Amino acid sequence: MFSLHNKTALITGGASGIGLAITQTFAQAGATVHILELNADQARQVADQIVAEGGKAQAHAVDVSDQAQVLETVNRIVAQGPIHILVNNAGIAHIGTVETTSEADFERIFRVNVKGVYNCLYAVIPQFKANGGGVVLNMASVAATVGLPDRFAYSMSKGAVLTMTLQVAKDYLKDNIRCNCISPARVHTPFVDGFIARNYPGQEAEMFDKLSKTQPIGRMAKPAEIGALALYLCSDEAGFITGCDYPIDGGFTRLNN
Repeated sequence: MFSLHNKTALITGGASGIGLAITQTFAQAGATVHILELNADQARQVADQIVAEGGKAQAHAVDVSDQAQVLETVNRIVAQGPIHILVNNAGIAHIGTVETTSEADFERIFRVNVKGVYNCLYAVIPQFKANGGGVVLNMASVAATVGLPDRFAYSMSKGAVLTMTLQVAKDYLKDNIRCNCISPARVHTPFVDGFIARNYPGQEAEMFDKLSKTQPIGRMAKPAEIGALALYLCSDEAGFITGCDYPIDGGFTRLNN
């Protein structure tokens, strides 16, 4: 079950954190993975490691906020064969209320987290239509549906991702294109460790424990757990699922009271 053999997957931000876990999981399931990543060296290292382990992977240096770059990359990949899966995972974080969010920060979050998803959809959906279908998985967040302190711009962007998910699912039902999203709570990635180290020097262990306990289950998610859900939603076994948001949050959205 959940095999991705003979499937080609595009994964944005696929060389670190949650994206890396999805890339590795899909490669292990037999997919040919194309890593679209701003950090070209990091993407190449991940792709080389997958190939060394017997998998199939290619790295592409892409700024998802640049539509011309995205279109050129997608067209280059399509020249090798059809695309079956698009995972819109690339995103950046921001901390601040509406008063402390500058116009530049707001636009930066919008360009990557919202326009980046749009650009990839714009490039890949026509390929899916030409090939008789495909699967889109977008990375949303609990921030899309639950108010989080000091996350104004980030929550805005993830709310847009959730709504784009529903719209694409609705618009392309007849084209055999499924579109869902995942909404994680806190996931233990290098980004989290770096955030704690920068903002709470000398209090790393204490803050890690505090942030872990904001999930009712008592810990952060592991990236591999997000990868496993992504694998299911992009597999043929999930063929009856579209237009859905899947919280993977340790009870955060329903049990945090």
